[in-house]
Amino acid sequence: MANSIEDTYPNIARWVNEHEGWIEIGYDLDSPLSSFIRALDSGGTLWQGKDSYGSLDEALQELDSGLAQVLQEIYGE
Repeated sequence: MANSIEDTYPNIARWVNEHEGWIEIGYDLDSPLSSFIRALDSGGTLWQGKDSYGSLDEALQELDSGLAQVLQEIYGE
């Protein structure tokens, strides 16, 4: 049985469910940002990844790790 996304990426789940932030995945040619994956909330972009990744899973793993730090800075946990 496959793990749930909440189990695999707990910080992404917390970002979306508790913090009410969102993530963007993919390229927006009209945006000044060149990152492939980003985390945003009402205040703007709080985390952005690299321009490219070897796989979507690699991008999500880096996002989850990055959000752990962002959430700690916000909530002190």
